[in-house]
Amino acid sequence: MLTRKQLELLEFIQKRMARDGVPPSFDEMKDALDLRSKSGIHRLITALEERGFIRRLAHRARAIEIVKLPDTLEKKGGFSPRVIEGDKTDPPAGAMPIDTVHALELPVMGRIAAGVPIEAISEVSHHVAVPGSMIGGRGEHYALEVKGDSMIEAGINDGDIVVIREQTTAENGDIVVALVEDHEATLKRFYRRNGMIALEAANPAYETRLLRDDQIKVQGRLVGLIRSY
Repeated sequence: MLTRKQLELLEFIQKRMARDGVPPSFDEMKDALDLRSKSGIHRLITALEERGFIRRLAHRARAIEIVKLPDTLEKKGGFSPRVIEGDKTDPPAGAMPIDTVHALELPVMGRIAAGVPIEAISEVSHHVAVPGSMIGGRGEHYALEVKGDSMIEAGINDGDIVVIREQTTAENGDIVVALVEDHEATLKRFYRRNGMIALEAANPAYETRLLRDDQIKVQGRLVGLIRSY
């Protein structure tokens, strides 16, 4: 049996992962539950983990995996994990690798900066197999390899492959591929603030960039994450 706050937090994590493909930061959890400090989030996370609803992933910055949902949330639509954890082992003879069942090939358009912006990316470097369930809805999709650590508190690490749905608009809080002044591409959270656009990192070591609307072109929104070991 979960407390009201535990249920609220689990539902918030599930909705954010369904939307972005990555779990929210502890600051976002704190604000969503209207708590004064992150210590309260730590206690709720520990309680959810002890009850078997979530699992914290080792050696990753605040990365969380939802293991199951209580009946009250399952009836609201359930969940389908968006973070795909790959490994390098071969499947048993005759078996089909789980990650390639109903998989689609997406072009990997080079690297995207999650840190200091790098030059815009436009050429395909290779292709990657992505589960069809990750590519929901309409629109074209592509993949990018992450370079840098500015989104680490959103569970996005250097070397990860992010799956992007092509679109030119974004809502506040979306993690987007932004083209800055037509030559810098970066992966950041998108916000509109006082007539400006803020590109916000998920790492306190990086400052938020404030730019005019005409300086930024949204080129897609994050919908999934693939990580290999």
